[in-house]
Amino acid sequence: MTRLGYQIPNFTYPGVDSAGIFDVVAMQAAAADRSGFDTVLLMDHFYQLPMLGDPDANMLECYTTLGALARETKTVRLGALVTGNTYRNPALLAKIITALDVVSGGRAQLGIGAGWFEFEHDSLGYEFNTFTERFEKLEEALQIIIPMLRDENPSLDGKYYRVSNAMNHPVPVSRVPIMIGGSGEQKTLRMVAQYADESNLTSPPEELPRKLEVLAAHCERLGRDRSEITMSQHTNVVLAPTHEQAFDEFADALQMRNIDLRNGDPDFRAMIEGMVILGDPDEVGERLSAILALGAQGLTMSAPANGFIPERVDLLGSVASKVLA
Repeated sequence: MTRLGYQIPNFTYPGVDSAGIFDVVAMQAAAADRSGFDTVLLMDHFYQLPMLGDPDANMLECYTTLGALARETKTVRLGALVTGNTYRNPALLAKIITALDVVSGGRAQLGIGAGWFEFEHDSLGYEFNTFTERFEKLEEALQIIIPMLRDENPSLDGKYYRVSNAMNHPVPVSRVPIMIGGSGEQKTLRMVAQYADESNLTSPPEELPRKLEVLAAHCERLGRDRSEITMSQHTNVVLAPTHEQAFDEFADALQMRNIDLRNGDPDFRAMIEGMVILGDPDEVGERLSAILALGAQGLTMSAPANGFIPERVDLLGSVASKVLA
């Protein structure tokens, strides 16, 4: 499973028009492939998220892009961080993941979650449902997708989904790992214990010890071997050769969104900088080491401010690989 994952969270780059977007994406993925990352991940959204940009910022469809990246990379696994279950019929998603596994030579990974971005659902006509209903739908979906990925023919007459002897040929080349994203203790981590190979957390790292305890309790109750599950932590990083360069690149990225970090008051700057791990290799390495010390078994990282610079991805892979060694 994911020990070191690189997520590409945005597709709006300085001076790059639509025709050049994929070239930048491919360069990032290739840099991750050669620099120590074991997984390349994309967000599964159609509009950009509020914390990263305006809704009309560029956003490539996740699985079409991952299929293209299969031919631009050699060793990294490919997946979503994470698939919104509400966007696709689960049998179709099983076929999509299988196709990705075949075209990548056995490097597909299924990351999935219940879905949460209400504005996107409402705008594009996807049924959002209630919080409880979205998790009920996710559980039914897993009961279809996982057997289909394991060369079984599931049947389900559920509240939300129905399949009858659902076939999936060709079968995946590999045993596709299942990652469930999210930090909820009652629903998400219980489903991790029941269905998944990996939990990916987006909660603050200081909550890791608590999440590990909760996952262990779910595993004990369900009779699952906790050691079979990897718990990874997601974080956003702005890394450059010097702290000053990292700050400038972060400030430049925010300036594109009309956020003036350079001239903000100290409290504002501290708040914004607190949203990322920012600094030179030593500073970033120390912060990543601290996350591992809290119990994370893997790291997923995005570089929203400067990931479009392949050398920054190379540096991030190098720094993080040393931390994980």
